[in-house]
Order: sequence, then C-alpha cells, then structure tokens
Amino acid sequence: MLSDFITRHKLPNEFKVTVKTHYKPLADRIVSLFNKKKGVYFVGINGCQGSGKSTLTDFIAEYLMKQYQLNIVIMSLDDFYFSSKKRNQLANDVHPLLATRGVPGTHDVTALHRVLTQLSTQSTGFTIPKFNKAIDEPFPQNQWPTIKRPADIVLLEGWCWGITSQSAEQLQKPINELELQYDADGKWRNYVNQQLKTTFEPLYKKMDFWLALQAPSFDCVYQWRLEQEQKLLASNIGLSHSKIMSPAEVFNFTQYFQRLSVQGSHTFPNTADTVFHLDAARHIIDIP
Repeated sequence: MLSDFITRHKLPNEFKVTVKTHYKPLADRIVSLFNKKKGVYFVGINGCQGSGKSTLTDFIAEYLMKQYQLNIVIMSLDDFYFSSKKRNQLANDVHPLLATRGVPGTHDVTALHRVLTQLSTQSTGFTIPKFNKAIDEPFPQNQWPTIKRPADIVLLEGWCWGITSQSAEQLQKPINELELQYDADGKWRNYVNQQLKTTFEPLYKKMDFWLALQAPSFDCVYQWRLEQEQKLLASNIGLSHSKIMSPAEVFNFTQYFQRLSVQGSHTFPNTADTVFHLDAARHIIDIP
C-alpha cells in the first residue's frame, strides 16, 4: 500500500520514514479514539498553504480504510469557496479584497454546516461541493462526490480551519503591504475576523480531534504555494480560461493568508491535540 501511495503521489522514498515515525502512529491513535466514541469521529486538520495537508489526509484515509476497513470521508475547506460571482458581489457590497478566494467570508459556511450535520447523522445520498482552482469556480454539481455509505471518520482539512479570531488590538495595525495599501482602515480584516468568530468558530465544536502542521515561518509559504501552483499548471496544460497564477501573483495571493496563518502558529501549539512542526523542506522535526 505504501509503495503504491508513494508512486501515485510522486513522493520521495524518505516518505516511508515519515509514515512509520509519525503518520501511522497518528492514524492508529485516531482509530483508538474513534472506538471510544459512539458515532462519527471528526478530525480537523490545519496547515498553511503547501504544508502537506492533502498528502497527510490522503494517507490517513487510505491507511484507515485498508487497515481497519473503516469508511473515511475526506473534506477540504477549499471546496466550499463561493463562486466568483458571489465573491464579486461581496467585493461590491463589503470590500474589494473579498473578490479573492481564501479568507473566512469567501466560503459557503451554510453549506459546510449542512454537510457536517448530514455526516454526523450518518446520512447518505447527498453530495459534497467540489471547487476547481484551475478556473477559480466550483465544479458543476453533477461532478460533486456523493456520500454513498455512512461515515465512520471524517477528515476535514483547511488552511484556516481551527484558527481563532483576533482581538480588536491585534487588528489595528496592517501586517503586510497588502493590508497597508488596500485595507488601511481595517474594514476587510475586521470583516474577515467577524466571519471567523461568528460562522467558523461555532463549527469547531463539531471536531473531536485537532491536528496542526506548523511551518517554521511564514516566509516558507510563498515557496510552498508556488510549488502547488506549478503542479496545478502541469496537470492543466492547454486549459482555456485558466486562472493559474504567475509567481508574482502567488506572492500577492499569499499576503491574503498571512494574518491568520501567523495567528494559527501562535495558538495551535496550545490548543491542538497534535502539532507536527516542519522545517523548510516540510520534514517533521519536533512534536512537543
């Protein structure tokens, strides 16, 4: 299973060490906790862009399905982004920066709440949204995955999933050039913070277990995100109406995420059940 996983995901052979040392013990721990709970077990996974959330989530899911014959549902917060039409409406009504997907306020949290509720009751026959980053729009609904069997464990990953809101004092000063130039009065970041507090934080209570992938600094995020975009480009060569970003656009894009990514790095070590500390090459170097 592991060799096949490494081949499919184009991972280095050293991934085997990471699995043996970190991923399998984590997955076995999740199963142990699941067995103590009656009903669906929800795992929230946080990590900045390019930190390896998707690879970790995919491995845990595949391992638990094959090793324990459990029904695992993988979800990404990214799949709940609003369409560009809806985001442009928010840009007109609230703040221009909301046209860009990413921060709380650009997700369909109502749909997320509905899906989490359906999963918690082990319902079947419903679909989960799927977003196409290559064109910056949701996939057509007939291409959304359908839940055909009751879930045992749900893995929900997202760059801002689990991050808590900031205080008024923390919001006062711009954190980077983007905020300085385009959000000098703080309207955008205050709106994002309010969305985080009122729509995201209530859903955190549905999670039974929290895992965080901790970057060494926000400086790594640009390089990691650029790698993601290059992989997206390679898998969508010839795509018409592509919204795949250039390196300069990636740099600008990551600034939208800086405030909350830094907030998460300060708070998750005190709140998450497990924190994987990464180096610049995304190797796990420390688990306090």
